[in-house]
Amino acid sequence: MWSLRAWRRQRILAKHPVSPAEWQAVLQKLPILDGLNETEQLRLRERAVLFLHHKHLSPLPGVELDAHARLLLAVQAELPLLHLADLNWYQGFHEIVLYPDDFISPQRHRDPSGVVHEWEGEHSGEAWLQGPVILAWPGVQASGQWDGYNLVIHELAHKLDMLNGDANGLPPPHSNMAVQAWAKAMQSAFDQMNAELDANPDAETAIDPYAAEDPAEFFAVTSEYFFSAPDLLNQAFPAVYAQLALFYRQDPLARLQQLHANSPDYQVRADNNGFATKG
Repeated sequence: MWSLRAWRRQRILAKHPVSPAEWQAVLQKLPILDGLNETEQLRLRERAVLFLHHKHLSPLPGVELDAHARLLLAVQAELPLLHLADLNWYQGFHEIVLYPDDFISPQRHRDPSGVVHEWEGEHSGEAWLQGPVILAWPGVQASGQWDGYNLVIHELAHKLDMLNGDANGLPPPHSNMAVQAWAKAMQSAFDQMNAELDANPDAETAIDPYAAEDPAEFFAVTSEYFFSAPDLLNQAFPAVYAQLALFYRQDPLARLQQLHANSPDYQVRADNNGFATKG
C-alpha cells in the first residue's frame, strides 16, 4: 500500500545521502557505535538524516558546525531510539541550540518544606519542556567514547522523560514493562547514591554523583552510562541496567563484551577530561 509518509521519508533520504566515506568517518569518531551490525548501522544512518531534516541546529558564534559535525550529533541523538518503533519520540521541540562553551542559567527549586531557592548555575546542557535543547559544543565534541559521558544522550533522555509532562525520571513505559519494577530499581539506586553522598559528600561514587540530584537527572545520567559505560552501570546497579534495557530495547553491555571477546586488544577509548556539569 502506498504511504505518503513513507514516500516523504524516502525522498528525504534520497536527497541527503551519506557516502560510505562519510559514514566511516562517523564510525571512527564514535567508538560507542562499535559492534553494531550492518542492519543497525543502516537504520541509524537513515534516522540521523531524518533527525537533521526535522530538527534545526542553531550554532551560536564560536561554534563551527560542518556536515560531519552535524551528522555526529544526530547519530548520537538517534542511538537511544535505534530499536524503538519510529513514533516521533523527540516530539515537542524542533531546535537544538549550540553554545560555544558552558553557560549560566537561572535555576529555581522548591524544597520539601515549600521554600523556593533561586541561583545562577553553570551548565553544559539543558532541555526545556516544550522548548529547545541547549548543548555546549565542547561537551558535544567530548561525547561518543566508552567513558560514561555523553551530553547529547543526557539531554535527549530528558526529552524522553518529558513525554509524560515535567521530567520525573519515568519515560513512557512499553507494554512489557511494569512501572512498579522501574520505580523500585530506580528509587533504590537513587537512595543508595544519596545515602553515600550524605555520609561523605566527596565520596567516589560508582557513577557520576550528578545522578543523585533528582530522579530526572538519575534517569539522564544512567542513560549516558547505559550507552557509554554499560559495564560500570551494570556492576553498580544491575536492576537499573535491566530496566533501561527494557526501555531502550538494547543491550550495549553484551555488545561491549563481544567486542572484547572478539578482539583481545580492543581498547576502550576514553576521554580523560572527566565529567562536565550537565542539566
